Amino acid sequence: MSDPDQASSYPSGRWRGRFRGTLKACGSAFASLPRAALDVVLPTLCVSCHEPVAGDGVCAACWSQLAFIAPPFCPRLGIPFVYDPGPGLLSMQAIADPPAYQRARAAVRYDDIARTLVHGLKYQDRTDLAPIMGGWMARAGSELLRDADALVPVPLHWRRGWSRRYNQSGALAAVIAKSARLPVLGDALRRVRPTLQQVGLSKADRALNVQGAFKVPPEKKSAVQGRRIVLIDDVLTSGATVDACARALLRARAASVDVLVFARVVDTPPAPI
Repeated sequence: MSDPDQASSYPSGRWRGRFRGTLKACGSAFASLPRAALDVVLPTLCVSCHEPVAGDGVCAACWSQLAFIAPPFCPRLGIPFVYDPGPGLLSMQAIADPPAYQRARAAVRYDDIARTLVHGLKYQDRTDLAPIMGGWMARAGSELLRDADALVPVPLHWRRGWSRRYNQSGALAAVIAKSARLPVLGDALRRVRPTLQQVGLSKADRALNVQGAFKVPPEKKSAVQGRRIVLIDDVLTSGATVDACARALLRARAASVDVLVFARVVDTPPAPI
């Protein structure tokens, strides 16, 4: 999911993230610079309200506004329920339009604070957000990760990857892999053709936009075959992108595919049946 206007609304955040990264990457002059000294030179700002924050990511006030997703939720799609319908009952969406993947989980609802975190990581070079976002994802997806053999980040097309310089889904996957002690198959799935931005497209158009866009290269099929895969992405909206990725992995004979994202769009909570 992307929003060019939002992505460019805070250019100083992009500059600050790049500069902090440059300082941390420097060898002789700054490698031994204590964290406290670095924070004095260039203090970390809350990605949402832009106030100085002790640590990374968001301040306590903005953190309290994040809507973390917790049970009860649909065991298939991870959509939160308004009340507990009992074990194993699915949402109407899961029954009416089951996806190719087995289960989906998300750390938070995609609201204003979550959107700012996603856009900071995605467009403003705030790679310092990946550890905290990935940590929340690892907790939300602990059930999926216990059953998994490997992680696969949703890939960017090479042109978009070149312009952004890194894949935000890959950055999140690296954090989760360290926590869950799982390998990341970063090149097992490729986006073989560029796609339009999904923002503003209908659900049907989203599915058509990504149809046939992903493929497991022939030389990578052996790495996928028979393995239980967890797809990693930043945001789940209609599910069209992760569904297309799951179908490509299943065609390469993955044993199963689950989905773990940082945030998911939640409309009015559905009534379980």
